[in-house]
Parts: sequence; structure tokens; C-alpha cells
Amino acid sequence: MRIMGLDFGSKTVGVAISDELLMTAQGIEIIRRKQENKLRQTLAGIEALIEEYGVEEIVLGLPKNMDGSEGERVEKTKEFKDMLERRTGLPVTFWDERLTTVAADKAMMEGGIRRENRKEHVDRIAAVFILQGYLDLKKNRENEIG
Repeated sequence: MRIMGLDFGSKTVGVAISDELLMTAQGIEIIRRKQENKLRQTLAGIEALIEEYGVEEIVLGLPKNMDGSEGERVEKTKEFKDMLERRTGLPVTFWDERLTTVAADKAMMEGGIRRENRKEHVDRIAAVFILQGYLDLKKNRENEIG
């Protein structure tokens, strides 16, 4: 079993996949679209990755504002969640993604990736942070119970 992490944005979707032991997240792809409201190809791309990797669950970043309020991006993300669940039949869990893009940018900076090249990778790395946070929480809960 694997879990997929998604960082859903207006023009891109960063994609990460867990290993089969559900311990680590790896960034695998950034799905780009030409228009914000055109999601058919985006969903088809996600479905193909679900099939390829044997994904059984999806974690979707929820872009709340820093004060915890929900804006327009949250509404679009909730609509995307509904589409994903209908189309894939898989459970989709929200994960608070506040500061994941900042953390991804910092990680790239520390890794020596030049500023002009960071934009190309930030969504995929943000998806890794979203998924890794979820995996860590899941593992901690298992350790508390078992």
C-alpha cells in the first residue's frame, strides 16, 4: 500500500508518493495545467500515477490562511477533493499545509538550489512535506496505541 500526497495550486499540482512501508515520502512529479479550471487532464494524470504506484489513499494539502481562516483557495481545494473522491473512489484526507511552501523553499536553499531554479521544484517538495507530516502523525498514533 502507498499513500499519495498532493499540493494543489492554481496552475500546478505537486505529487509525492510514500514508500510501501509508509515511512518516507518522495516527490515524483509536478502536474501543470494551462488553465486553472481545466482539471480533466490533471485528474487523468493523478489517476495514472495512482494505478502505477498502487495508491490506496490520498492526502491533500489544505491551504488555510496563517490565521486559520479559509479563503478562496480552500474552497477550490475542497471542490478538487470532491472530484478526486468521485473519480478515484479513494479516501482523501486534508492536511494543513501552512508553511509547507516556506519549508520547501528553505530546504532547497539549504540544498544549494539557485533561486531561479527553485520555482520549478517547490510544489513537488511541498507535496513531500504534506505527505511526510501525515505519515509521521500516522506512525506516532500507531506507536501510542501499540
